[in-house]
Amino acid sequence: MSQLPRRVAIVTGAAQGIGFGIAKKLITNGIDVALIDYDQTKLSAAVDQLKGFGSKVIGVSGNVCKIDEVQSAIEQVIAWGGQIDYLVNNAGIIRDKRLLNMTEADWDDVINVNLKSQFLFCQATIKEMLPRNFGRIVNISSRAWLGGFGQSNYSAAKGGVISLTRSLAIEFAAKGITVNAIAPGIIQTPLFDSFDASLQSKLKESVPVKRIGTPDDVAYAVMTFLNPDASYLTGQVLYVCGGRSLSSPSV
Repeated sequence: MSQLPRRVAIVTGAAQGIGFGIAKKLITNGIDVALIDYDQTKLSAAVDQLKGFGSKVIGVSGNVCKIDEVQSAIEQVIAWGGQIDYLVNNAGIIRDKRLLNMTEADWDDVINVNLKSQFLFCQATIKEMLPRNFGRIVNISSRAWLGGFGQSNYSAAKGGVISLTRSLAIEFAAKGITVNAIAPGIIQTPLFDSFDASLQSKLKESVPVKRIGTPDDVAYAVMTFLNPDASYLTGQVLYVCGGRSLSSPSV
């Protein structure tokens, strides 16, 4: 992979878990990173951890589902970094329930955070990328877009991410902007760590490579799509799931 030039990236949902892992990977590869997250306390702690790697880092708090707060975040990043070259749409939540127990709020919250936020950030950042005819966007979907028991809201949102990615890839292919998606499987995050030991063991056994993925595994895939030399890769979905998508287990 060619050496990445110094660029400015946005990573949403970056205060912990996969988003933090992605931000750390970008920073250690010489990219200035703006971390976007709703949780100000965790965001401040994440920024403090990422200082001192040689690249600049800033934390911007805000609701990723509100257009005015997204635009404010974009303006803050531009004022700080001068431009936006990379966008990694990672913000996400789950509200897993069987369909008949799912509330309207369960549906709306998951769709908004996992899908609407990606639309809003893509729209706002692409406007900044177009004048320079360059941009790399990576949308984080999930293996769950294939379907998951008790995940009708989450699977629908992550499936929407795939369709959004493909549509934007077509729309901006001739403008030097690539749009790709990553579909992680089971990744070691605070959510996974909260599961009891028996469930963790069951999930590990469901992965063909017999281990749980790490945020660094996802970050490696992100770096592949961000490479300036990856101009012929667009509209693609890369599974980072240890082979789990091959059988698509729903547990």
